[in-house]
Amino acid sequence: MANLKEVRNRIASVSSTQQITKAMKMVSAAKLKRATNAIVQLRPYANKLKDILGNLSASLEDSSSPFILEREPVRVLIVAVSSNRGLAGAFNANVIKAVNLLISEKYNEQYKNGNVSVIAIGKKTQDYYERRKYNVIGNNNELFSNLTFENVSAVTDSIMKGFANGSFDRVEVVYNQFKNAGIQFLVTEQLLPLPMNTDVSGEQSKVDYILEPAQEEIVNELIPKSIKIQLYKAVLDSHASEHGARMTAMDKATDNAGELIRSLKLAYNQARQAAITTELTEIVSGASALSNG
Repeated sequence: MANLKEVRNRIASVSSTQQITKAMKMVSAAKLKRATNAIVQLRPYANKLKDILGNLSASLEDSSSPFILEREPVRVLIVAVSSNRGLAGAFNANVIKAVNLLISEKYNEQYKNGNVSVIAIGKKTQDYYERRKYNVIGNNNELFSNLTFENVSAVTDSIMKGFANGSFDRVEVVYNQFKNAGIQFLVTEQLLPLPMNTDVSGEQSKVDYILEPAQEEIVNELIPKSIKIQLYKAVLDSHASEHGARMTAMDKATDNAGELIRSLKLAYNQARQAAITTELTEIVSGASALSNG
């Protein structure tokens, strides 16, 4: 009977876990709806602005803006966008893996010389790279508590300032791009210098724009704004992807708990039937012995 008690306790424990994972799935589903609305509304504007600025920058002189100036990437900054919490499947691990792959394949020489820095947006990447003694700049773990354009812009301002004064020669962003609740794509994008659009032959695309107001005013205002929007889009994409990944992971965990409960109940019923059979056998044997006596 001790075995039956253990199985009953296990069933109760798994059932409790299933209730938690089901509740977490529902919470993530509600948060996913809001996060999805935010990125879906911003993405067309951000992508179009990026294309326009990419075409425009191809016709600008390098000296017209510090943010389009191509330099040898001696000092590299990587912005790793993850989350503050786990229980989201491989969401955070994939970002870390992509950042490590980027460093090893593209910036290995800079890393060996100590010229690779990391800005982590999310506690998971913050903790990972701090433990491994990377040059982690700042702490942005509270950003997701109040995710607004202004708060993300404060991070972008510090990045642009560092690029303009030569602290960084290249800035790349690694994040999960949201497609739907079950699918997120890992994306690595160059944030600075502002990428120029190229055609299929690899040459710079040339689009004839009529600039109003003056080109200088567009350079001074629109390019920094575009850079801020691109990072904000990356963070919103990652935020929606996090909730999608967590909802999917909790849904799978809930299903797995259900399968385990069914398996445990089957084992419990089999053990109970075996115990009853044993008791009946003992009773029959005892009665038989008394009658024979």
